[in-house]
Amino acid sequence: MTRYHLISAALLVLTPAINAWSGDAPPPPQDVWIGKGQVGFLSSHGNSDAESLNGNIDLLRYDGPWKNEFNITGLYGKNSGIVSAERWEARSQSNYNFSADLFAFGGLRYEHDLFDGFQYQASVTTGIGYKILNSDDTKLTVQGGAGYRRLRPETIDKDATGEVISRTPLDATGEAIATLGVDFTQTVTKTTIFTNKFLMEAGSDNTLLHDELALNVKMSDKLALSVGYGITDNTKPPAPLKKLDTVASVNLVFGF
Repeated sequence: MTRYHLISAALLVLTPAINAWSGDAPPPPQDVWIGKGQVGFLSSHGNSDAESLNGNIDLLRYDGPWKNEFNITGLYGKNSGIVSAERWEARSQSNYNFSADLFAFGGLRYEHDLFDGFQYQASVTTGIGYKILNSDDTKLTVQGGAGYRRLRPETIDKDATGEVISRTPLDATGEAIATLGVDFTQTVTKTTIFTNKFLMEAGSDNTLLHDELALNVKMSDKLALSVGYGITDNTKPPAPLKKLDTVASVNLVFGF
């Protein structure tokens, strides 16, 4: 069974759960950390063997006009016994709200991906954000600014089976970057939410574009299922690596 067949099957399973829960969520608590985690596993066997594990943790805290967020994400995959994906990313952002819609932000991001051609990418950014739509069912937030990024490219050599046989780190560089973020949330029903999160970091050495879509169906106050699709585009990876990476996932989501 392919990954896309798994997603289709998951959507069929999720549909009956749409009307299983009702009630409005309470307002977020002040001065305490809240969060959620996700974990997903895929295993397929037949003409080829493939396994992957992914997960992330999101933490959120409100302190008066301040909103603090932290996220850590991981992905690990094997294909026919050969490691084909290994990626770790950590992000944090603090917002200071001037009004209900306007805020200033400061953010940190660190990414380590063994297969995208960059040993690491690390950035610090700041700017202004605005909540364009902020109703109970539809939320759209846009933020933009500037910052500084440090990255280190590396060349990767593989054998005929696709296994990595050598890595050659190149010189690390630092540069000024422009950043853009878009966060969209649409509540479809009381139990079903669609989200789309986009990030751009643009510089002369590389432009990173990342878009993440997810459909979440709530099963209880603490548990949900999520079907997601992520696209990452690095415009200038070392040759002969591809610019585009995609990840499809089916995850169990738990709140805490």
